[in-house]
Amino acid sequence: MALQVIGAGFGRTGTMTLKTALEQLGFGPCHHMYEVIVHPEQAGFWERATRGEKVDWEEMFAGYRSSCDWPSCSFYKELAERYPQAKVILTLRDPKAWFESVTNTIMVSFKGPMVLPDGRRVGPPGDFAPLLVGQKTFGGRFDEAHMIDVFNRHNDEVRRTIPKERLLVFDAKQGWEPLCGFLGVPVPATPFPKTNSTEEFRARIPH
Repeated sequence: MALQVIGAGFGRTGTMTLKTALEQLGFGPCHHMYEVIVHPEQAGFWERATRGEKVDWEEMFAGYRSSCDWPSCSFYKELAERYPQAKVILTLRDPKAWFESVTNTIMVSFKGPMVLPDGRRVGPPGDFAPLLVGQKTFGGRFDEAHMIDVFNRHNDEVRRTIPKERLLVFDAKQGWEPLCGFLGVPVPATPFPKTNSTEEFRARIPH
Protein backbone atom coordinates (compact mmCIF):
# COMPACT_ATOMS: atom_id res chain seq x y z
CA MET A 1 0.00 0.00 0.00
CA ALA A 2 1.34 3.44 -0.95
CA LEU A 3 0.07 6.89 -0.03
CA GLN A 4 -2.41 8.11 -2.62
CA VAL A 5 -3.29 11.43 -0.97
CA ILE A 6 -1.01 13.76 1.01
CA GLY A 7 -2.51 16.52 3.13
CA ALA A 8 -0.30 19.61 3.30
CA GLY A 9 -2.52 21.86 5.42
CA PHE A 10 -1.81 22.75 9.04
CA GLY A 11 -3.92 21.29 11.83
CA ARG A 12 -7.28 23.00 12.55
CA THR A 13 -7.94 23.63 8.85
CA GLY A 14 -10.55 20.88 8.61
CA THR A 15 -8.05 18.04 8.70
CA MET A 16 -10.23 15.69 10.77
CA THR A 17 -13.07 16.37 8.36
CA LEU A 18 -10.71 15.58 5.47
CA LYS A 19 -9.59 12.37 7.19
CA THR A 20 -13.20 11.28 7.61
CA ALA A 21 -14.06 12.18 4.01
CA LEU A 22 -11.02 10.42 2.54
CA GLU A 23 -11.77 7.26 4.49
CA GLN A 24 -15.39 7.37 3.33
CA LEU A 25 -14.16 7.69 -0.28
CA GLY A 26 -11.90 4.64 -0.01
CA PHE A 27 -8.59 6.40 0.70
CA GLY A 28 -8.25 5.07 4.23
CA PRO A 29 -6.82 4.52 6.63
CA CYS A 30 -5.77 8.19 6.76
CA HIS A 31 -2.92 9.21 9.04
CA HIS A 32 -3.63 12.21 11.31
CA MET A 33 -2.30 13.35 14.68
CA TYR A 34 -5.15 11.37 16.20
CA GLU A 35 -3.40 8.22 14.94
CA VAL A 36 -0.30 9.05 16.99
CA ILE A 37 -2.43 9.59 20.07
CA VAL A 38 -4.14 6.20 19.75
CA HIS A 39 -0.90 4.51 18.61
CA PRO A 40 1.71 6.06 20.95
CA GLU A 41 4.34 3.67 19.62
CA GLN A 42 4.47 5.93 16.53
CA ALA A 43 5.96 8.79 18.57
CA GLY A 44 9.53 7.50 18.27
CA PHE A 45 9.37 7.61 14.47
CA TRP A 46 8.16 11.20 14.48
CA GLU A 47 10.79 12.22 17.00
CA ARG A 48 13.49 10.84 14.68
CA ALA A 49 11.97 12.57 11.66
CA THR A 50 11.69 15.84 13.59
CA ARG A 51 15.36 15.66 14.58
CA GLY A 52 16.25 15.32 10.90
CA GLU A 53 17.38 11.72 11.12
CA LYS A 54 17.00 9.57 8.03
CA VAL A 55 13.70 7.70 8.18
CA ASP A 56 11.99 5.15 5.98
CA TRP A 57 8.54 6.57 5.26
CA GLU A 58 7.26 3.08 4.54
CA GLU A 59 7.87 2.27 8.20
CA MET A 60 5.11 4.73 9.08
CA PHE A 61 2.82 4.69 6.07
CA ALA A 62 2.82 1.06 4.94
CA GLY A 63 -0.65 0.66 6.43
CA TYR A 64 -2.10 3.98 5.24
CA ARG A 65 -3.53 5.25 1.95
CA SER A 66 -3.56 8.93 2.89
CA SER A 67 -2.27 11.46 5.40
CA CYS A 68 -3.17 14.90 6.72
CA ASP A 69 -2.68 17.18 9.74
CA TRP A 70 0.46 17.38 11.83
CA PRO A 71 2.90 15.75 12.02
CA SER A 72 2.84 14.58 8.39
CA CYS A 73 1.92 17.96 6.86
CA SER A 74 5.33 19.27 7.99
CA PHE A 75 6.91 16.70 5.68
CA TYR A 76 4.64 17.15 2.67
CA LYS A 77 7.60 17.81 0.34
CA GLU A 78 9.41 14.66 1.39
CA LEU A 79 6.22 12.63 1.07
CA ALA A 80 5.37 14.12 -2.32
CA GLU A 81 8.82 13.07 -3.53
CA ARG A 82 8.61 9.60 -1.97
CA TYR A 83 5.13 8.99 -3.41
CA PRO A 84 5.21 10.71 -6.82
CA GLN A 85 1.80 9.36 -7.86
CA ALA A 86 0.07 10.76 -4.78
CA LYS A 87 -2.14 13.83 -5.04
CA VAL A 88 -1.72 16.71 -2.59
CA ILE A 89 -4.52 18.54 -0.78
CA LEU A 90 -3.95 21.89 0.92
CA THR A 91 -6.74 22.49 3.42
CA LEU A 92 -7.39 26.16 4.13
CA ARG A 93 -9.62 28.36 6.27
CA ASP A 94 -9.77 32.02 7.19
CA PRO A 95 -6.45 32.80 8.95
CA LYS A 96 -8.02 34.59 11.92
CA ALA A 97 -10.56 31.81 12.42
CA TRP A 98 -7.70 29.30 12.19
CA PHE A 99 -5.68 31.12 14.86
CA GLU A 100 -8.68 31.33 17.17
CA SER A 101 -9.35 27.61 16.72
CA VAL A 102 -5.71 26.70 17.42
CA THR A 103 -5.69 28.92 20.51
CA ASN A 104 -8.79 27.23 21.90
CA THR A 105 -7.66 23.65 21.19
CA ILE A 106 -4.13 22.51 20.43
CA MET A 107 -2.01 25.55 21.32
CA VAL A 108 -1.00 24.09 24.70
CA SER A 109 0.53 21.04 23.00
CA PHE A 110 2.91 23.32 21.04
CA LYS A 111 4.48 24.55 24.26
CA GLY A 112 5.22 21.26 26.01
CA PRO A 113 3.60 18.11 27.39
CA MET A 114 -0.06 18.44 28.32
CA VAL A 115 -0.34 17.28 31.94
CA LEU A 116 -3.56 17.22 33.94
CA PRO A 117 -3.65 18.31 37.61
CA ASP A 118 -3.61 14.65 38.66
CA GLY A 119 -0.36 14.11 36.74
CA ARG A 120 -1.82 12.29 33.75
CA ARG A 121 -0.36 13.28 30.40
CA VAL A 122 -2.76 13.89 27.52
CA GLY A 123 -2.36 14.85 23.88
CA PRO A 124 0.41 13.65 21.58
CA PRO A 125 2.81 11.14 23.14
CA GLY A 126 6.54 11.79 23.18
CA ASP A 127 8.21 15.16 22.72
CA PHE A 128 7.97 15.67 18.96
CA ALA A 129 4.95 18.01 18.94
CA PRO A 130 6.52 20.94 20.85
CA LEU A 131 9.71 20.57 18.80
CA LEU A 132 8.13 20.04 15.38
CA VAL A 133 5.22 22.44 15.69
CA GLY A 134 6.14 24.78 18.52
CA GLN A 135 9.79 25.32 17.66
CA LYS A 136 10.45 24.29 14.06
CA THR A 137 7.18 25.62 12.65
CA PHE A 138 6.45 28.66 14.82
CA GLY A 139 9.87 29.38 16.32
CA GLY A 140 8.49 29.36 19.85
CA ARG A 141 6.39 32.46 19.12
CA PHE A 142 2.65 32.15 19.52
CA ASP A 143 1.32 35.67 19.03
CA GLU A 144 -1.43 36.06 16.46
CA ALA A 145 0.48 38.15 13.92
CA HIS A 146 3.45 35.79 13.83
CA MET A 147 1.42 32.58 13.68
CA ILE A 148 -0.81 33.88 10.91
CA ASP A 149 2.28 34.98 8.98
CA VAL A 150 3.75 31.47 9.29
CA PHE A 151 0.39 29.98 8.29
CA ASN A 152 0.17 32.13 5.17
CA ARG A 153 3.79 31.54 4.18
CA HIS A 154 3.36 27.78 4.51
CA ASN A 155 0.27 27.83 2.30
CA ASP A 156 2.06 29.98 -0.30
CA GLU A 157 5.02 27.58 -0.24
CA VAL A 158 2.76 24.60 -0.91
CA ARG A 159 1.23 26.38 -3.88
CA ARG A 160 4.70 27.17 -5.26
CA THR A 161 6.13 23.71 -4.60
CA ILE A 162 3.42 21.34 -5.80
CA PRO A 163 2.49 21.42 -9.51
CA LYS A 164 -1.02 22.78 -10.09
CA GLU A 165 -2.25 19.58 -11.70
CA ARG A 166 -1.25 17.64 -8.60
CA LEU A 167 -2.70 20.05 -6.02
CA LEU A 168 -6.17 20.77 -4.69
CA VAL A 169 -6.59 23.86 -2.52
CA PHE A 170 -9.62 22.93 -0.46
CA ASP A 171 -11.93 24.52 2.08
CA ALA A 172 -14.18 21.99 3.82
CA LYS A 173 -17.11 24.34 3.23
CA GLN A 174 -16.87 23.38 -0.46
CA GLY A 175 -18.12 19.88 0.27
CA TRP A 176 -17.83 16.75 -1.83
CA GLU A 177 -17.74 18.09 -5.39
CA PRO A 178 -14.22 19.56 -5.70
CA LEU A 179 -12.72 16.79 -3.57
CA CYS A 180 -14.33 13.98 -5.53
CA GLY A 181 -13.59 15.65 -8.85
CA PHE A 182 -9.92 15.99 -7.93
CA LEU A 183 -9.67 12.37 -6.77
CA GLY A 184 -11.71 10.99 -9.66
CA VAL A 185 -14.36 9.27 -7.57
CA PRO A 186 -18.17 9.55 -7.48
CA VAL A 187 -19.86 11.99 -5.11
CA PRO A 188 -21.46 10.06 -2.23
CA ALA A 189 -25.16 10.37 -1.55
CA THR A 190 -24.42 11.07 2.12
CA PRO A 191 -23.81 14.58 3.50
CA PHE A 192 -20.23 15.85 3.62
CA PRO A 193 -18.80 15.20 7.10
CA LYS A 194 -18.17 17.99 9.56
CA THR A 195 -16.09 16.84 12.50
CA ASN A 196 -13.81 17.97 15.31
CA SER A 197 -15.20 21.42 15.97
CA THR A 198 -13.61 23.37 18.82
CA GLU A 199 -16.50 22.29 21.06
CA GLU A 200 -16.05 18.62 20.13
CA PHE A 201 -12.30 18.83 20.63
CA ARG A 202 -12.60 20.40 24.08
CA ALA A 203 -15.25 17.90 25.12
CA ARG A 204 -12.79 15.05 24.54
CA ILE A 205 -10.15 16.52 26.88
CA PRO A 206 -10.43 14.97 30.35
CA HIS A 207 -11.30 17.39 33.14
